[in-house]
Amino acid sequence: MPFDAVSRSISALAAQGMPYRWVITSALLGVGICNFVTGLALRPAAEAGRILLILGGVCSMLIAAYPQHQHSGSPEHEAFSFVGVVLMTIWPIAATREDADTPLCLQRRVAFGAVALNLGLLVWFTAELFNGPLLGLAERLVTVDESLWPLFVVVSVIVAGAGAAQPEELEAAVRSR
Repeated sequence: MPFDAVSRSISALAAQGMPYRWVITSALLGVGICNFVTGLALRPAAEAGRILLILGGVCSMLIAAYPQHQHSGSPEHEAFSFVGVVLMTIWPIAATREDADTPLCLQRRVAFGAVALNLGLLVWFTAELFNGPLLGLAERLVTVDESLWPLFVVVSVIVAGAGAAQPEELEAAVRSR
């Protein structure tokens, strides 16, 4: 019987004994490392948000390190999954700033919109946990949402930085007046 990605979770695909679990394990490690490094490097974000993003990355790596057992769950896997999803849901709000030149995705209203979308997906995923037929789909959408938001923030920071005047340009503008 083939694996049904719409109804079965990512964790089931990466469970001990699955033939290609290394693919999902590698993806979880990769996403975790990316979130960890992004949290370290994302200087324009508020420190609290950066710390939550780093910890979310660590949770992703620990989810990979503690897969589900072949025919049952794993308490460690489930704990790191729960903590990770909470951290990855709230970090956008904790990363916001109030400065006039704040990049778009670090602005409070945009971050709240991202969190609202994620919370809606999480409510659906939680409902699907109780034998819902679309568990896999709901989990993948939550995962994609949480994985793409750091990228959107980084792009927002780069775009905002590209439009910012360099100190030499500002000094020359002041002298020319």
